[in-house]
Amino acid sequence: MGPTAISSGLTDSDILVDSLRGVPAAINFLATQQSVSGVRTSVISCMELTVGCRSRRELADLQVLIQQLTIVQFTTLTSGRAFSLVQTWFLSHGLQIADALIAATALEHGLPLFTRNVRHFK
Repeated sequence: MGPTAISSGLTDSDILVDSLRGVPAAINFLATQQSVSGVRTSVISCMELTVGCRSRRELADLQVLIQQLTIVQFTTLTSGRAFSLVQTWFLSHGLQIADALIAATALEHGLPLFTRNVRHFK
């Protein structure tokens, strides 16, 4: 995540979580991204955020945020690419299934991935 949005990209759940927690850099990034090209995220990120909710209030706040996003679905091609990524990067980088699906979604759509999780998304 940089200080300003560059072009259209796929926003990872960590940035969305930070915005929900009121982190100014994340809020500013999303606002800029929204004004440039809209905020896109993977359906996997939306699921991660949903299962991370600890209360009805957090879920309600998340639902408001999700309504402002373009949710990018994954396809059969995405799942095949994610499987290849897991095979390649699980042992060396600890790449997990959700992160592999998010990365594969970005790759399939030719989108840069906006994330702070550089370990899994190098």
